[in-house]
Parts: sequence; structure tokens; C-alpha cells
Amino acid sequence: EILHCLKNKYFKELEDLEVDGQKVEVPQPLSWYPEELAWHTNLSRKILRKSPQLEKFHQFLVSETESGNISRQEAVSMIPPLLLNAHPHHKILDMCAAPGSKTTQLIEMLHADMNVPFPEGFVIANDVDNRRCYLLVHQAKRLGSPCIMVVNHDASCIPRLQVDVNGRKEILFYDRILCDVPCSGDGTMRKNVDVWKKWSALNSLQLHGLQLRIATRGAEQLVEGGRMVYSTCSLNPIEDEAVIASLLEKSEGALELADVSSELPGLKWVPGLSQWKVMTKDGQWFTSWDDVPHNRHTQIRPTMFPPKDPEKLQAMHLERCLRILPHHQNTGGFFVAVLVKKASMPWNKRPPKLQGELAEPRAPVPPSPAEPMAGCTSDTSELESKLAPGISDTGAVERAENMDSSGSKRDGVCGPPPSKKMKLFGFKEDPFVFIPEDDPLFPPIQKFYALDPSFPKTNLLTRTTEGKKRQLYMVSKELRNVLLNNSERMKVINTGIKVWCRNNSGEEFDCAFRLAQEGIYTLYPFINSRIITVSIEDVQVLLTQENPFFRKLSSEAYSQVKDMAKGSVVLKYEPDPTKPDTLQCPIVLCGWRGKASVRTFVPRNERLHYLRMMGLEVPVGKKREGAAAAPGAASPAEPEDGPGAPSPAEPEHGPGAGSPAEPEVGAGAEQEAGPDASSGGDPAEAGLPR
Repeated sequence: EILHCLKNKYFKELEDLEVDGQKVEVPQPLSWYPEELAWHTNLSRKILRKSPQLEKFHQFLVSETESGNISRQEAVSMIPPLLLNAHPHHKILDMCAAPGSKTTQLIEMLHADMNVPFPEGFVIANDVDNRRCYLLVHQAKRLGSPCIMVVNHDASCIPRLQVDVNGRKEILFYDRILCDVPCSGDGTMRKNVDVWKKWSALNSLQLHGLQLRIATRGAEQLVEGGRMVYSTCSLNPIEDEAVIASLLEKSEGALELADVSSELPGLKWVPGLSQWKVMTKDGQWFTSWDDVPHNRHTQIRPTMFPPKDPEKLQAMHLERCLRILPHHQNTGGFFVAVLVKKASMPWNKRPPKLQGELAEPRAPVPPSPAEPMAGCTSDTSELESKLAPGISDTGAVERAENMDSSGSKRDGVCGPPPSKKMKLFGFKEDPFVFIPEDDPLFPPIQKFYALDPSFPKTNLLTRTTEGKKRQLYMVSKELRNVLLNNSERMKVINTGIKVWCRNNSGEEFDCAFRLAQEGIYTLYPFINSRIITVSIEDVQVLLTQENPFFRKLSSEAYSQVKDMAKGSVVLKYEPDPTKPDTLQCPIVLCGWRGKASVRTFVPRNERLHYLRMMGLEVPVGKKREGAAAAPGAASPAEPEDGPGAPSPAEPEHGPGAGSPAEPEVGAGAEQEAGPDASSGGDPAEAGLPR
């Protein structure tokens, strides 16, 4: 629907436009991105802001980005998620995820079928930098998925997780892993001026070891038959082919490079290199490890050179790596390699004779200088893989069962990790507490909304162990499994989407919790009551007026709402296929049925989005009539924090969070525009264009 809107409205308006005597170039689709879902524009930020004709297009981009319907991203960085070939049932790990553009692509792939509220798969998005994790949360929140979890670890020693499979603890292996490692960034020199000032050959030499450790850790956690994509925005072979060649060599056939040459038709690229040299900071070149003087051995490592054996080199098929050069299609420079796992990594293999019992841990092998260990061996699972090379990936199950599983002190609580090391950095997160089966809080909700018996109530969680539960969040059952079995191993920053909020004066009504727009598309399939079917005209009235009286609605909507009890409602618009000119996608909005009027609870950017989709352009700065903070609004002093919201020192207002500038009006107190309200009489017609 947005693509239709872009092509038929915004791009058409740009066709004959001139700015400062220059014809404006109309955005073009990226030929290699499926279904025309990615477009490229040469319009600079300066032109977008200066030109009044382009102001509308600029507002559209900003507003739709905030709503999570459009993402602005470097074209080449869209490639790794596409090559991952992720499906809705896949368990995906994004190892170095911040700021989160690729993560949002992966979430979209999980929700390929919008009729399935809970895909079987999930994305675990990790970043080592605690502050950047919140950027990641903000990006992911725009998409409102119950299948994303943000964690904060060093990717080179990210812990192995356990899951419960029919009562047995098993190691979690991922079907897809995205390994977009930290790099020198020399491929970004066209847009990143800093690269010209700061680049040196030393950057790559310093990063190579870390990149190899991250890729190795990813390979260990990949399921057999799974796919891992390794990518950098650098063109230096030390960060690219050298890492891949070294990983392939030490995998001893467990990994192989996939031939993806036909997967993105239209993309221009050159094959990976099979020969390269290594240069020091001061310009000295080395062709092989044997030439490197002893005093350089700490800076230059043997893994940086191509394999000597020509047969081994040929068998690696390094030409299957993709190198994307900036001048080929006006992009940044990029490197991508797609690896497929054929067997367990050699250090994880178990001798076949020991089927029923654990292999005896062998004496630890001291790390060779070529493979410095990541200094994170305090992690149990890391020790397991380093000290007991006799245990295969699948055979590690028994070891997982013998580990201390008393992770959560109380049932259903994934508490903050106890490890001191983890608490040294970042905000202290609230625990994730799943609501017990017999919690008295749930039956009134179930009754009020006539929730379907299939509703997965055990997936509801809150972020507090004491006092009143203010917000209820929802995760998929697979993420619940991960959360409950790994509270000791994992620093979770955020997961779940908000589905219900407590009314400030909720006890007056039949149900103390109102619906939250953030999670309505996940929740809607289970709701059988409190649904008002509305027409496109009703949606316009509801989104442009603060508290429209019942009589402002169509007769169909009026007849549904007039006998309904006060409280939270769902407003549902179903498209009419016989009217192709009207909006052709369903809309689900949260609302509140008051004494004599109805209102919506939709964040401003989403409100603008729906109006725009219906062909209404709303001037920026205009609010709905009477859109002052009502009693019960989340005030700046009492922010409505999302799950995993940062501390008050650095408030993060995700979509739907009540920001001080524009509080999300709470449905707690009755605030009517009816005859019994202090204003008396009928409110003026909406101040916004209809």
C-alpha cells in the first residue's frame, strides 16, 4: 500500500520538478532488491530541506520512518539479510546488530505472513556496546514484533543458550546467523569524511583477530545445514578473505562457501581474491608469514596470509565471496561471504564410542599465537567448548543438563544476571516476570475482551516483581523458552511488545487494563469482543477529532457502540475490494468508549500515517482538536516506559511511549466532549482538513 502511495503520488509529483534550475531526479528502485521494496534517491538532505516543493516528500519519509513503515539504509548493507534467506520458522542471531537496520529487515522476513501473529522463529539481536543497544531497541520497537530480543554481550564470546525441548535442556543452535563484524570502514569513504583523515593499514591488522573470533563463535552456534553471512564495509582482504580462509581452514571441512551468484540478479559484484599481501602501518609489504621478522609477530599473524597449499586454496572457492565496488552501481564498498555448515566444528566433535556418557574433558590446549583466545572464559559455555573438545554440538545436550539450572530464583522470573562482570557496564535492567497461570489479574481481561481459548496467556510478562503491574508485554513462546532457561547467562536489554496498560482509575470499569496500539496487531486475532467495525469515513473522523460523539460515526458503527459498556475498544477497518481506489489494507486501532463519545489511542506518527494512506495530507504541527494532555496522561514526571526502557537519566521514548512533548493520553479518567463536559455543547468541527 505504501509502495502504491509512493509511486502514484510522491514520485509523480517529482517528475517535472526543478530546484535551483536543476531537474530533480526521480527515485529509482534497486534492480536487485526483490519486489521493488527498496528505492534509491540522489536527493541530498540540503535540497530536501531547502525546497518547499520537496517538503511534503521529506515529511513523508521522516514520518513513515518513525512509524516503522520505511527504513533508510545504505543500499549495500541491505544485502546480507537478503542472502541469509531467512524464513518465518528460523531462529536467527544477529551478532553485531546496532544500530539495527539489518535487524529490522530480518524481523520483516519473520513476519512474511501477516496472518500469523506469532511466527515460530525469532531474532536475537546482540551488541557489545550497552548504549548502542538502546538504539537497537528503538529501531526494533518501530516494527512491533513479539519475536525480537535485544541482548548485550561481546560477540566473540556470546554465551551458548539453552532451551527446554520436551522437558530436556538442549543447547540452542541458530538456523541463520548474521555476522556483520566491526571493521575499518574503508568502503564508506565516499560518505564518511573521517575515513580519509584516520585510515591506516594498522586498522585492519588490529581488527583481524577480533573479526576471526566473532566469525568462529558464530560458526560454533550455527546448526548443521544452517547459513551464516559474514560481511564488512571494508575492501581490505585482511578483514575479508583472510578471515574467511582462516575460518574455513580451521573448520576442516565443517564449513563451506555457498555459491550465491544467482541469488540477487541485477547486483554487480566481483569475485573474492585468492592472493593478497599484508602491509604494515609504515608501508612495508609481506607476501608470506615466513617473511615477517620476529619483532612484527605480535602485529602480523599467520591467519592474515592466503593458504600456501594451492589445492587447499582452490578447494576453499574464495571466488564465491562477493566484493561490491563503489563505482559499479553508485553505492558504498562492501564484502559479503555466505557460509554453510556441513558438520560440527572439529573441536566440538565427540568420539563415536562414547554415545551414552560425557567424554572426559581433555587437558586444555594452550591457545596458539595465531588464535588468541577471547578473554571471556568466565562463561560456562565458553569453557565447555574450549576445554572439552571431545563434545559434539548435539552431544553437548547432556552437559547442558548437568549445568546449574537454578537460574531463576522463582518460577517464571528471568531476573537480571548475577555476574558482577555483567553489571559493570550499562543500566541495570528490570527483571522479566512471566504472569503465573493462576494470576487473578488475567480472568477479568479474558472475560472483558472475550479472548479466544487459544490465547497464549503464559507468554504475558511484566517488568516488576512487586506492586501493581502497570504494563503487560507479550513474547512468542519460543522467546519465553529462551528467557526462562538463560537468566544466568544472558544480559537481556529488551524483549516483548506492550499489549495492555493499566488505567489510572481502572477499578471503576469492568477491566483495569486498556489495549495498547503497539501490540494490537499481535493481539487482535485473539479478541472476540469490544470490536467496532468502522468505515473509511469513520476512521477519518476518529483520527482527526479528539472525542467525536457517537452520532458523528456512520449508522453501522453507531449501532455497535451505543450499547457497549465503557472501556477500551478495538476499531477495525476492512477494505472493500469493490472500491479499488480506497485503502486496500485492513487497519486495527485501539480506542476508548466513553459516556457519549469515542476516541482513539494512536501515537501521532501512526495517526499521520493512516491519514496519509487515505489520501489526507496533514500539515505538520497541527494536532487533533482539543489534543491537550487529559487527566490520566503519562506525564513527564511519570514516563510510560517501554519494556527495557533506559533509566530516567536517558529516557528513550519509543513509538507509543509518552514523551514529555506529546504525552500519550491515558484512558484512565473520563474526559468527554459530550453535553456533560464543562465546555458544554458540541465541539467545533475538526481543525484538520478532511
